[in-house]
Amino acid sequence: MKMKAYASFDDYVAGQKPRNRTIIGALRGFVKRVQPGLSEAVKWGNGCWVGKSGPVAYVYSDTGYVQFGFFRGSSLKDPRGLLQGKAQYVRHIKVRDPSEIDERAFAALLKQAARGR
Repeated sequence: MKMKAYASFDDYVAGQKPRNRTIIGALRGFVKRVQPGLSEAVKWGNGCWVGKSGPVAYVYSDTGYVQFGFFRGSSLKDPRGLLQGKAQYVRHIKVRDPSEIDERAFAALLKQAARGR
């Protein structure tokens, strides 16, 4: 199956279902507040945030939720046990509503990921 191509992060968001657009918008605002130095991009068909050393975090739109993920998530300290996934490196949090964005816990993960740890 071929991944859908998007010209920009805005195009990626526009291509999602309304409910997920709302969640992605909330995550987008959160990332801009917590790590304003990350740039937005589309990689592997998903919205991503990229730092100086490469991709840091991503959003993946699925039915009923949005994954807020980290490319090196398996190496992050996650005392709250929020991260899911069994891939070698990538981990994610399923967000079903903007109210589920735990600013403190998500920020701790995002800051670690942006530092490369």
